[in-house]
Amino acid sequence: MTNLAGLKCIECGREYPSDNIRYTCPGCGGNLEVIYDYPAIKKQFSRVTLTADRNLSIWRYFPILPFSSSLTELPLPSLQIGWTPLYPAKNLGRKYNFPGLFLKDDGKNPSASFKDRASAVVVIKGQELGVKIFTTASTGNAGCALACIGANLGLATVIFVPRSAPRAKIAQLLLFGAKVIAVNGTYDDAFDLSLKAADEFGWYCRSTGYNPYTREGKKTAALEICEQLNWQVPDKIFVPVGDGNIISGIWKGFKDFYQLGFIDKLPQLVAVQSEKSNAVSRAFSRSGSQPSSRQIKIEPVKATTIADSISVDFPRDGVAAVKAIIESKGLAIEVSDEEILLAIKEIAGTEGIFSEPAAATSFAGFKKALKENKLKNTETVVCLLTGNGLKDIESAMKVAGEPIVIDADISALRKVM
Repeated sequence: MTNLAGLKCIECGREYPSDNIRYTCPGCGGNLEVIYDYPAIKKQFSRVTLTADRNLSIWRYFPILPFSSSLTELPLPSLQIGWTPLYPAKNLGRKYNFPGLFLKDDGKNPSASFKDRASAVVVIKGQELGVKIFTTASTGNAGCALACIGANLGLATVIFVPRSAPRAKIAQLLLFGAKVIAVNGTYDDAFDLSLKAADEFGWYCRSTGYNPYTREGKKTAALEICEQLNWQVPDKIFVPVGDGNIISGIWKGFKDFYQLGFIDKLPQLVAVQSEKSNAVSRAFSRSGSQPSSRQIKIEPVKATTIADSISVDFPRDGVAAVKAIIESKGLAIEVSDEEILLAIKEIAGTEGIFSEPAAATSFAGFKKALKENKLKNTETVVCLLTGNGLKDIESAMKVAGEPIVIDADISALRKVM
């Protein structure tokens, strides 16, 4: 029996059954949020059942995932998705006198990014709906995640990317067997084309901020954090923000566990954006402390940040993102591309974790918040690292430095040592 109660529009509040709606609100076009039957879930799902569950993946949270079939009836991928490590950042903690700092490394997912969570949920949901071909727009990571899971399950994928997407991500897409459409334009151009293509060819569209089930996959990181910290909810979560779907998903996960009584408080969310792709931050600063969804206005920017995974002109889940920041009593921080690149080097050189630019943005935001006295060193803080640095070597090399070149001679080595 499904625990799925329906869908609710984030903007106008209308509610719908989930049976005949695939994407956005028929009334106003706003994004939809999945709602659950929490009393029914409480009868079968608890902290005790989680403790006994040895399936260390996102599927351990199946009772609060949006499926109509049972776990055994669904063709789940054989890849391990989720339950990524949450590291205590001991070296960085000592450096900044901040013992409660943790790094959640989602670069350990199969396609090396956080986006595997959302793609897995969307693909399984799509198969429930009888879909055979999946599509999405992506700067690389979402597409790689969809193509990776599609390859594992033998499903066809068509991925739209801006032509400027990093070559490492294009290579991943092609090797996973996706049909890759490189668009002469921005991510937003690729996004619009993916929607038109899905409509014309009958493909199932995974694109962020359009398919309501992406948020359900992304929320699983929040659920893991609660368990990995032994049910001690962190004070703040630093989240890289582009389209806004990750931060709205993280907030949804904490709210789900709060509704179920698994946790007794909620964290503050800190949205971190590049100052060269800051539409969510700007909307938050204009919104006031308690606006309704209708008062939140997302205005497009011309995104040029080096952090391609969060380089977005118009955030497609921007309203939900701003709501998440406000409801959590959080804040938004903007960092420079230079600060992002330095964060890549510092995380790698200090903790041994190699992050792509978008991932390192969260730590760059942490450093800025610390400098601006927006943190107390008695707090517990998690920085979400959303992708592996091998995804974008060109950016990493800008701060990596150069090797020392010598002749194959011990005397030459002595000189440089």
